[in-house]
Amino acid sequence: MSFTNTQQIKQLISDKKQILITFSRDASIDSISSALALLLFLEKQSKPVDIVCDNFSLPNQCKFLKQSDQIKNNFDYLQKFIISIDVEKTGVQELSYDMKNEKLRIFITPKQGYLNQDNIKTAQSDFRYDLIFVVGTPDLESLGSIYDNNTDLFYKTPIINIDNQSGNEHFGQINCIDLTCSSTTEILFDLLKNIGEEYIDENIATALLTGIISETKSFKAENIKPFTLNTASKLIDMGANREKIINNLYRNRTIPMLKLWGNTLTHMQSNKNIGLVWSTITKDDFTRSNAKEDDLRDIIDELISTSPEAKITLLIHEHTNSNENKIHVIINSKKNIDLKQLLTKYKPTGSKDKISFFVENKTLKEVEEEIVEELIKIIKE
Repeated sequence: MSFTNTQQIKQLISDKKQILITFSRDASIDSISSALALLLFLEKQSKPVDIVCDNFSLPNQCKFLKQSDQIKNNFDYLQKFIISIDVEKTGVQELSYDMKNEKLRIFITPKQGYLNQDNIKTAQSDFRYDLIFVVGTPDLESLGSIYDNNTDLFYKTPIINIDNQSGNEHFGQINCIDLTCSSTTEILFDLLKNIGEEYIDENIATALLTGIISETKSFKAENIKPFTLNTASKLIDMGANREKIINNLYRNRTIPMLKLWGNTLTHMQSNKNIGLVWSTITKDDFTRSNAKEDDLRDIIDELISTSPEAKITLLIHEHTNSNENKIHVIINSKKNIDLKQLLTKYKPTGSKDKISFFVENKTLKEVEEEIVEELIKIIKE
């Protein structure tokens, strides 16, 4: 008799000793909330867990979630390097080490005789993690350097892939993909409930409801289904703090953020014939408003996508964290097109209807003209 996904996941959690949770480097609040809910759930079962995301910066809206400060932007270590020395005939009188020119030197003084390379063997331990959860991520490449620099970890470790995006590549050994769900957190709730509903406390329920509210734009989005509302109701019954979620997601607009949004509206342009709306933001806009790049997180949804004429929204801004000439491009689409596939030459991350990428060594104006031209051509075709 074959086991269901839930039964397999429950068994894997029980068997494994160290668990990794990760998600896309341009993660949504839904992905972050999913990872934190899963972390809290596993910790209640006394499982050692880490959350790691490439170049991660915690959005202000998520700082109220329990354990949100535990998300790392890189691994501490993945394997141990083992040096075995046969000292049966020589014994050991003294052992010491030092660092010189970025090299570790180990000194072993035998009690008698001498040691040579024939006495030494080296090996590597197993990977630190023996189970990986990937949440809200369409493919492994979207994990950035977490995957690119550690491909062996992902090839040799069981992966549980949880997502609601149609472009997901089903890269896991177990794939929990449900396109009918509004969010990854909605899928995760059903999974956790079936594994052990008794572990879902108010902190886990709050994290799960945060993802649902964020992804559905506080239940105003087109992807709302009756069971989405039913899930939200159950989470509130379990202790999810809806008022705290709303306050942190939608009632925390700072003056610098509002100034930056004002600049975005000032620069806004549109092509009504094809439903394209776009805006650009310069480094000076960030400086004058005293705002950060994180303040742009909701700008497309809050200011641009609320227009019924906007079928594709484009936000282009200069990268503030580097002296390099680096332009960040963010595109959302309500049309039934695969942006990720159609703009593959830019190596975008995200899903088919929400992507982002960087363009280097071009001015903001050059990138604006190039991407707008590309999108007009795509839409017309």
